[in-house]
Amino acid sequence: MKEATSRRKTSAPLKTPAPAHTSTDHASREKPYHHGALPHALLEAAEVVLRRDGIRGLTLRAIAREAGVSHTAPQHHFGDTAGVLSELAASGHRRLAATMAEQADGIEAGQARRKAIARGYVSFAVANPDLLHLMSRNEMLDAQRPALVQARLASARALAGVVIAPTDHAEEDKSSFGRITAAQATAMTAAWAYVHGLALLLIDGRLNALAASADGIRSAEDLVEAAIEHVQIVPAYPTGKGRK
Repeated sequence: MKEATSRRKTSAPLKTPAPAHTSTDHASREKPYHHGALPHALLEAAEVVLRRDGIRGLTLRAIAREAGVSHTAPQHHFGDTAGVLSELAASGHRRLAATMAEQADGIEAGQARRKAIARGYVSFAVANPDLLHLMSRNEMLDAQRPALVQARLASARALAGVVIAPTDHAEEDKSSFGRITAAQATAMTAAWAYVHGLALLLIDGRLNALAASADGIRSAEDLVEAAIEHVQIVPAYPTGKGRK
């Protein structure tokens, strides 16, 4: 990566949405759910618990209590705690991929599109900090669960759009990236580390004092936006391909 020769603002500052509403009044009896709707309801309840109580509070009983169903319901539908958390993490990866795609929609390939994808990653992370942390907690997840495998691949492919274009093979084979060069893998790793690092600095409040000390910077979100504009995201192309 190298510094751009100029810095300009291309989008509104990143903002952290208000936390989702959390109900503290649990029903004394089980709520009626259609059988097919219960797994979705359990995952919604799991995310409410995650936002309210953090990862440590994310137990099967807490999820069932939040959903207003039998304490055995999560186990019946997902197997165990790792199953529930893996499905929730998979949902997070799918939403992350969708957010990056939405940010880049309609923008032609080039620096503007690459930076839009980066903004999508950061905005999702800031809106869902606890979910982002869960998505990275491999020791709590079932890495072989099909839904998680496919969802991780979807988000990784979306982020890969920062530095590489998908290959025909990757479009046909939904279980891999296809063949990419070492330079492409290196460029993707560097871009991932950059946007993930920016997201964590923003989530953890590590940029607040720095932003407050800088002339022309109104907030930590402004500082991250400026940082995305400041860096020239250099793509890696296969041999014989040119840059855009």
